[in-house]
Amino acid sequence: MTGDAVKAKNGSMVAYDGQMAFKKMTGGGEGIRGMVTRRVTGEQMTVMEVKGHGTCWFADRATEINLVQLHGDKLFVESSNLLCTDAGLRTGTSFTGLRGATQGNGLFTTTVEGTGQAAIVSDGPAVVLRVSRQYPLTVDPGAYIAHQGDVRQSFQSGVTFRTLMGEGGGEAFQIRFEGDGLVYVQPSERATIAGDV
Repeated sequence: MTGDAVKAKNGSMVAYDGQMAFKKMTGGGEGIRGMVTRRVTGEQMTVMEVKGHGTCWFADRATEINLVQLHGDKLFVESSNLLCTDAGLRTGTSFTGLRGATQGNGLFTTTVEGTGQAAIVSDGPAVVLRVSRQYPLTVDPGAYIAHQGDVRQSFQSGVTFRTLMGEGGGEAFQIRFEGDGLVYVQPSERATIAGDV
């Protein structure tokens, strides 16, 4: 950094050289309004601002770090998977409906928008999958990390009588993505409500 700043998950700094200042930010870095919104939605995110001259390294539980470049577009990402962003990127919350509920993450997710870079974490190297109008994509809710672009998502349920009898294939719920954009998944699955069906 050369006097500029980044917003990072609180406590994620593992080392730095040069001169750095660390300041906790309220409401996920969105001020009082963001704090109220995040309390109401349950989409918790504790963020610090890191500013200074030098190099700062961030990490979170030995997970893989993936850089996402934004060019005036919006990234939808689970707050637990967001490590840090350029300070100029705006964060907020967005309603996800049943997708969030099946993941056990709640009905809302974090958004990052503007121009700059965001670092997201995944359990193993993230797999970036393209969604196009000709080729929609279906994803396991426990593997989903983030998506960007002109993408619509819907919830699909494969629950049948066989599922309830314990004879299902173990993939009772999925998220279907249609449109044009990218979906980020991790090569492992979180424990989800959908995974218990």
